[in-house]
Amino acid sequence: MSLLPYEDQYENLHDFITGEKPFCRLKTEKTFTQRKNPKDHKSIHNGKKTFICQQCGKSFSHRGNLTRHVRVHTGEKPYTCPQCGHGFAQKGHLNVHLRLHTGENHYVCPQCGKSYAQRGNFKIHMRIHSGESPFTCQQCGKSFTRKDTLDKHIRIHTGEKHFTCPQCGKSFALKENFTRHMRTHTGEKNNFTCQECGQSFDQQGILKIHMRIHTGERPYICKLCGYTFSRKESLTRHMKIHTGEKPYTCKLCGNSFIRIEDLKSHMRIHTGVKPYTCKLCGNSFIRIGDLKSHMRIHTGERSYTCPYCGRSFAHRQTLNIHIRIHTGEKPFTCQQCGKSFTQHGNIKVHMRIHTGEKPFTWQQCGKCFSVKGTLKSHMSVHTGEKPYSCPQCGIRFTRHGSFNRHMRIHTREKPHTC
Repeated sequence: MSLLPYEDQYENLHDFITGEKPFCRLKTEKTFTQRKNPKDHKSIHNGKKTFICQQCGKSFSHRGNLTRHVRVHTGEKPYTCPQCGHGFAQKGHLNVHLRLHTGENHYVCPQCGKSYAQRGNFKIHMRIHSGESPFTCQQCGKSFTRKDTLDKHIRIHTGEKHFTCPQCGKSFALKENFTRHMRTHTGEKNNFTCQECGQSFDQQGILKIHMRIHTGERPYICKLCGYTFSRKESLTRHMKIHTGEKPYTCKLCGNSFIRIEDLKSHMRIHTGVKPYTCKLCGNSFIRIGDLKSHMRIHTGERSYTCPYCGRSFAHRQTLNIHIRIHTGEKPFTCQQCGKSFTQHGNIKVHMRIHTGEKPFTWQQCGKCFSVKGTLKSHMSVHTGEKPYSCPQCGIRFTRHGSFNRHMRIHTREKPHTC
């Protein structure tokens, strides 16, 4: 430990005994007992950031902030939890962590009851309910609830990559991506395991989102239709349904999409690529989600149950649509005639009445249709195919509607009252 000169030791002892703080901050009443503090503190007022990181060039107004920052590069974690051995780069982070063991949570959300040990985390959480995103990217206008999330986002524009792998030299913009990459060298397995189903994740944040599958928590609410989501990205995508925003356009046919993933999937219609194949029946699909849905035909899995009538469904989205039968909810309204629908797909088809759009064409006769199902029925006229067969008498039909009407002969059902 380095010793102060005798005079400085004497002065510090005198200050300690008398309580005197002789070094005053500019324009305020804040005082310091040690000589070294005013130099660092003055830099707040003069805007100077004299302490520069030699590895990434980031500058700081305080030496202590630089010391803490350097630990990002070195991986040093000098503060260890005495109970579980977890290491931390900053003492403040250790203090917050210790509350996990004591169960101390001072800040409770009045809307959902979730509690937090830190006021900062509580304030960030409240933005989920208020929808506030105060941190905006100056380059693209995207907004965020947290400043650190904005800082990470900005690296997309700057191309800045602070985190470099010492083994292979690969660089990363985000620390979590760097940490995940390092596991390819160390062979370390995923650290965060779900206690409910045993699934493992390499990030605690992803585990946290995954847990909402089990808890049913959906904290992100659409203010226009009341629909709830477990992830913020899902709400952001959903909002584009209401705004009509479709930023991703196919250059081949002009079709527009809400998500870039949807555009990529759509492009496979033009290329004919179906990369996802069912190992049981050989059926191929454009999207992995379609394959997963298809697999439930083989497994018979129907995980989603209606709380009103007990009916089960293979897909959550199908359950959500079904529930609207019970609630009477029709969130999708036509701006031209006011007619409302339970599904976005139905309003999309309905809009073609107003626009006159008929995107489905039969190449043999040139006839156009507004609904894909109508095209398929029409194709049966040319091919002679009758895919709908009565299980009782064997009569076959080209159209599903005709098949349903025929079945009423056997069931004696009379849905239309005179």
